[in-house]
Amino acid sequence: MRIAEPVSASWTANLSLEFQSRAGRTVLAARRHDGPLVVQKPLYPEGGEVCHVIVVHPPGGIVGGDELQISLGAGAGAHALLTTPGAGKWYRTAGPRARQRIEIEVAAGAVLEWLPQETIVFDGAAAHLSTRVRLAAEAGFLGWEIVCLGRAGSGERFTRGTCRLETEIRLEGRLAWRERGRIEGGGALLEADAGLAGATVCGTLCASFPGLGAAQLAACREARSAEGETGVTLLPGVLLARYLGDSGESARRYFEALWRALRPALAGREAREPRIWRT
Repeated sequence: MRIAEPVSASWTANLSLEFQSRAGRTVLAARRHDGPLVVQKPLYPEGGEVCHVIVVHPPGGIVGGDELQISLGAGAGAHALLTTPGAGKWYRTAGPRARQRIEIEVAAGAVLEWLPQETIVFDGAAAHLSTRVRLAAEAGFLGWEIVCLGRAGSGERFTRGTCRLETEIRLEGRLAWRERGRIEGGGALLEADAGLAGATVCGTLCASFPGLGAAQLAACREARSAEGETGVTLLPGVLLARYLGDSGESARRYFEALWRALRPALAGREAREPRIWRT
């Protein structure tokens, strides 16, 4: 029996967070929200220098017509790590498109890590996800996006709808990376060898920080995924890693391995996994 997704009115939501370094401690200096986007209290599992925050979307899923805007800023010397409590769900729509915009700005000497859990795009959804990152000199960023097309565990394929993905990274105002993609439900790209080759999960990790180079590329290329195809590329100022397969969990475990390899150079410390990932 097929279970219908929840029917809900659309929402417009905005969340703005500003992190500052004060006496060697990163604090959530400002937070503003309108609509159903909130954060839980700041956590410090690594000590005061790194502030962990969980971004929560209380409705539990995104429906046609929803508009979500997330703005994240890290001031000079601050270090913030943000994640989500569970997979994001984009439900099927009768027509209206849903959109999520993420704007990230990192000041000189600051580090921001955006490590959300998987995004599940239901069959029949119309999803548009965009992320724009602006980095000052000597700033550091690491983030990923893992997209699951359909609910493969219950036999659902992505046969209808659209998923649009946009990512842009600017270093000191200069465009370093821009990617735009459109995946049509049931379209040729899903099965094409030059596309998703029948895979139901795709993911991209992006990293940029001072000193990024061949040593970090070599360390990342030693990481292996339990399932699926992977690859790592170093561009001027930006490292990109890809996952293509059928397991959102495998994609995240692979990206976690890359994060552990990169974080000592990114932030001068070992990776400390957010506790929410194990709950």
